[in-house]
Amino acid sequence: MKRNLFLATAAVLATLSGFAQAAEVKPAAAATEQAQPAKNWQKGLQRTDLQRETLDISHPEVIQARVDFDAGVASPRHSHPGAEVAYVISGTFEYQLQGRAPITLKAGDSLYIPPGVAHIAKNVGSEKASELATYIVQKGEPLLKIEE
Repeated sequence: MKRNLFLATAAVLATLSGFAQAAEVKPAAAATEQAQPAKNWQKGLQRTDLQRETLDISHPEVIQARVDFDAGVASPRHSHPGAEVAYVISGTFEYQLQGRAPITLKAGDSLYIPPGVAHIAKNVGSEKASELATYIVQKGEPLLKIEE
């Protein structure tokens, strides 16, 4: 009888030990799955060049600003001492650059504005519109000049 009790206890301990080992294996397998490398960047990353311009300044400073326009709002006619690249984040803008026909841009479009060119940006949509304005200017120069 003692021998049967011993064998039964040994069988239960072996079974529980097996469960414990199985429980230990599962987290290790989960860790292996999590350690899998991310998708290959060469297949999952795409670059689209939106603008390419040659710049002629010796002491540049780059300034980026998000500019939000309520519906119907226009900037005053102004210029910058350096280049501006406008990227439309949301909404619809009409840009009027001196000496050019007006151009309408929507989210995802970009526009290069040369140094010193007077321009107006207007939200022509019915909701708020936003642009990312990147200015490449001479360090220490005023960023904006209001044109009359």
